[in-house]
Amino acid sequence: MNPLVQNQKRYHLRIDNLLNQYFVEQTSAAPRLTQAMQYVLLNGGKRTRPFLVYATGEMLSVPLEKLDVPAFAVECIHAYSLIHDDLPAMDDDELRRGKPTCHIAFDEATAILAGDALQTLAFDMLASPDSVIQDPSKQLKLVKLLAEASGIHGMCAGQALDLAATDTPISQSELQQLHNLKTGALFKVSVSMATILADELDPKVTQMLDQYSQALGLAFQVQDDILDIVGDSDVIGKPQGSDQAQNKSTYPSLLGLEGAKTYLQQLHQQALHALDALPYNTRLLREFSDFVVNRRF
Repeated sequence: MNPLVQNQKRYHLRIDNLLNQYFVEQTSAAPRLTQAMQYVLLNGGKRTRPFLVYATGEMLSVPLEKLDVPAFAVECIHAYSLIHDDLPAMDDDELRRGKPTCHIAFDEATAILAGDALQTLAFDMLASPDSVIQDPSKQLKLVKLLAEASGIHGMCAGQALDLAATDTPISQSELQQLHNLKTGALFKVSVSMATILADELDPKVTQMLDQYSQALGLAFQVQDDILDIVGDSDVIGKPQGSDQAQNKSTYPSLLGLEGAKTYLQQLHQQALHALDALPYNTRLLREFSDFVVNRRF
């Protein structure tokens, strides 16, 4: 088993165990809401963002138990965003990861509340006085970073731009801004939160990792756009051609399919180039960039 696959499985198992353990220990006055949260959090997924937290943090010699906190938090934010994105008022999707979306499996009101609860759970986890991080200043930095990446300066702004761009032609620079916010912000913060937990980190390292994560996040979205055209619905877990059917702005629609593939490789090279300047073993992050641009789901 190659190092990437081995570590993907290791991190995937770790975050799944953490998420499962939370609900084992959780008591709630609203069991249906709790079930909806579990349904989305534990409904498969690549665990891309926790992977970036763990891989970056381990490269920087941060203990895994400290990395559990931001890994858990960022996956909660991602899950909440998927619930809300799938709602009829947003993308109106009925399938996610090959299964009914939250509002189909439960109902719209429960789905909205599940998203709300997952969002607040992320910050509760980061700010807990019982955290293994045991450094309030670092906890505060983590909260602020994730809040910025999730809200009006990040993911929510990107979703708003995405909705506004439906049925409306936009430029490549506008599309890049949209996806840097909607998708890229959580990629970037996954890496940034790991750097916050590292000791005495050279600012140059943070800068290069920011460049890596930004290029990687955009590459992830470009490949998503490509898979919407050439992917297998059974593999990607949602109807193939859904972006085209909704007349969304995508890289293939703007650059053509071959142009989008060329741009994807350019972003891949940008990500790898950023890692060249780091005085660490970057093999895992390099292989993950390869995985992002070559994935089929």
